[in-house]
Amino acid sequence: MHPALSVIFFTVVSGTGYGLLFLIGILLAIDPAACDPVVALLSIGSGGVLAAAGLTSSTLHLGRPLRAWRAFSQWRSSWLSREGVAALLCFVPIVVLGVLAWQQRYAPAPAEPAAGAALAMRATGAVLALAAFATVFCTARIYSSLKTIAAWHNGYVLPGYLLLGLLGGALTLSTIRALAGGNCAPWLQPGVPLLVAATAIAAAWLKHAYWRFIDSSTPASTSASATGLGRFGTVRGVEAPHTEPNYLTHEMGFVVARKHSARLRRIAVLAFAAAPVALVVIAALQPSSRAAAFCSIVALLAGTIGIFIERWLFFAEAKHVVMLYYAGTRGSIEE
Repeated sequence: MHPALSVIFFTVVSGTGYGLLFLIGILLAIDPAACDPVVALLSIGSGGVLAAAGLTSSTLHLGRPLRAWRAFSQWRSSWLSREGVAALLCFVPIVVLGVLAWQQRYAPAPAEPAAGAALAMRATGAVLALAAFATVFCTARIYSSLKTIAAWHNGYVLPGYLLLGLLGGALTLSTIRALAGGNCAPWLQPGVPLLVAATAIAAAWLKHAYWRFIDSSTPASTSASATGLGRFGTVRGVEAPHTEPNYLTHEMGFVVARKHSARLRRIAVLAFAAAPVALVVIAALQPSSRAAAFCSIVALLAGTIGIFIERWLFFAEAKHVVMLYYAGTRGSIEE
């Protein structure tokens, strides 16, 4: 499949944004005083901005972006519509939580939130976490539900989207906490680095299993099975069906060389898993807040680059079954 930059940007940036919103929602649902109000405000605001930026970029891939609103009408049958509905619903608890955190930050006597405000933050945080999870779930199902693309129609895609979104959110939360220097609950101090490390290791293991699966799996359909002529012998095309490239060959005929794919896989894992784990551990051991913030920023940058590479590979390595009709057609990168 053609790895369109707008779609890659959307899945990475919005995934990180909703991962961050999921985490801050969970934290506030567990303990409204878990984070300093500044950290809570920055996390809610950053998550909302990232989610909005990703959603906006996704419309750039459409032929008529001004008609994007029509996608919301098919929520009964389309995962794309369900994703859009869930994504927009997230902004309701975002606004409510932002107002509550703002009130707590600028209260006359800042302390733990009052009983009523605490209950509201717990309930709204739980709603936000659920809506953010549902949005990323729907995004993953857009791809994993496509039976025509074997690299996506498997059990690895959904948890992969969820884990990488959670990893991006955890790295962003770690960076915000380090930069804001806010006081957090004692259990949260080691909790965020441990979450980053556990999520990065799990994501690296899952991507390794996914890549091994797509490398070893046999195609469900071939030219012989698609035409029904396999019983007569080997089926092969006599000549190309078209004399020049068209929309299908451009969007679904992209081919990436195996040597490039293997190299990019190693770089992706090093960037989104190995580097962030090492850097968050170093940041946690730093006595200087500036050094810890620097390590957190570098970890976030490395993780984001790694996830971008992983998502590029996710699209570039996928093959649509329609390309059986264009047997022998090559993409922009020769195999």
